Amino acid sequence: MDSDWDEDNDEEDDEDDDESDEPERERERERERESQGLSSKKLKKTKESKKAVEPLQMKYNNEQSDSLKESIMYWQGNNEIPTTLEGTKKILTEVMGLGSSFDIAFREMSFGGREAALVCVTGFTNDAILDQILKRLTYLTPQDINTDVLASFIGEYIPHLQVEKGKLLSDSVNKILKGMSAIFVEGESQVILMDVRSYPMRSPSEPTIERVVRGARDGFTETLLSNVSLVRRRIRDPGLKYELHAVGRRTRTDVCVAYIDDIADIVQVKAVIDKIKTVNIDGIPLADKQLEEAIMGGGWNPYPLVRYSERPDIVASHLLEGRVVLFVDTSPSVMVLPTTFFDLCQHAEENRQTPFIGSYLRWVRFIGIFSSMFLLPLWMLLVLHPELKPAALEFIGPQKMARIPLLAQFLFVEFGVDLLRMAAVHTPTPLGSAMGLIAAVLIGDIAVQTGLFVNEVVLYMAVAAIGMFATPSYELGLANRIVRLVLLLAVSAFQVPGFVIGSTLLVILLTLNRSYNSSYLWPFIPFNAKGMGAILLRKPVLSSKLRPSFNKTTDNTRVPQSKSNRRQS
Repeated sequence: MDSDWDEDNDEEDDEDDDESDEPERERERERERESQGLSSKKLKKTKESKKAVEPLQMKYNNEQSDSLKESIMYWQGNNEIPTTLEGTKKILTEVMGLGSSFDIAFREMSFGGREAALVCVTGFTNDAILDQILKRLTYLTPQDINTDVLASFIGEYIPHLQVEKGKLLSDSVNKILKGMSAIFVEGESQVILMDVRSYPMRSPSEPTIERVVRGARDGFTETLLSNVSLVRRRIRDPGLKYELHAVGRRTRTDVCVAYIDDIADIVQVKAVIDKIKTVNIDGIPLADKQLEEAIMGGGWNPYPLVRYSERPDIVASHLLEGRVVLFVDTSPSVMVLPTTFFDLCQHAEENRQTPFIGSYLRWVRFIGIFSSMFLLPLWMLLVLHPELKPAALEFIGPQKMARIPLLAQFLFVEFGVDLLRMAAVHTPTPLGSAMGLIAAVLIGDIAVQTGLFVNEVVLYMAVAAIGMFATPSYELGLANRIVRLVLLLAVSAFQVPGFVIGSTLLVILLTLNRSYNSSYLWPFIPFNAKGMGAILLRKPVLSSKLRPSFNKTTDNTRVPQSKSNRRQS
């Protein structure tokens, strides 16, 4: 019986335990149902967010815009100014990097009860001028503004010279990226553009390549506005025109075409401008050199088809000769075209001295330039064929032979000079003298003493290198160096026929070169006696009464004729 009683008690205890666990189980079930409900809600929200993100991401992936205008048309459907600030902010976020680029500012304000937003690139803005404009606008009340809000702002309350209205969004954004500041007004389909730019720039300093003993020390900088001002200061002629164009779908680099309209050949000017407008690339971050290749061609031709200059006085003199000048923003050098081989051989120092001294300097420079091209091949030809040497030049030639063949010596020295030139560019200034000492003593002298090189090879190579560095145009000096290498190889392979044929091919190449339909060897080919005289001799200023004829200038007179001569003519 005791056992039966114990069994009954156990069953009762089990029933009591089940009854006590029932509420706990119910609570667990409720928590599970709640968690499942929350997870399903989260999953639903995630799916909804994915559905919302996927079309936007697909739109990003499908965009294939080549220009800012196409991008705006893709995102907005038209090229008009949005009438709401929210719409403006949205489209600028997509096409201009607003919100992701820290230097793009979007400042919302209220002027006279009208909501407005200022958009600018902070690195290009003159803060002092912009603060004065905004301070004046914040004092406005609704009574100060008439129905035409933009006219009120521009005509009465913005005390600045360069203010305009923008009607197209793509043009307005391009101007903002160039440094202008824009004010978008709620409810207006136009925008106020203010030129309060202040580009990072250095002060004009003397160019390192075109130095002169006595003369102007100002040179071009990387800022376009500063460069054109330096030339305008020297030519105060109302005929001097500056036409601005933008090149590159992404860089939108400013290119200024400068010419004097009553002197330059207008047909040539139009051809240059049309060529610039047809350039369709993503950008020209390397400025003038890439623009030259885009509009001049040239291919693998080593000779430059334009002249580069960093001196405002040189550019001004070329403009007065009827040339066309191209300024490229971010470049401290300016392109002058058309040009000739002999133009590239002239230097400003010749015109800073008297005509006699200038002519002497010009002849010395010509001798150096032609020595850099022909001295080494001629000496090598005379070494290979001693019978060609005149009796007066019997002393020329190596007194002893070296362990390395003569052609290999020339090639080693050529490459060594180029290597030293490149090392000099990358060597800090305090270490430049040490590098020159290493080149002169540890390399050149020891190479001769050990018998690897002949003394004459080092001597003539030094003369040729000096002639290359004495060339006013750096590009022309490098091209002449390539000609020297080709002539050395031709002489080594074919001796006298190699030198004659190589020199003839060089003249033919230079003759076939055209710099915007102008002969590259003028006035030598085609021959012009007066022009050749002006090349060989630096004439006095008043003696040069006519401009160079190859420019086909509209007005070719430098010095106006006297009244008596006019009556006779």
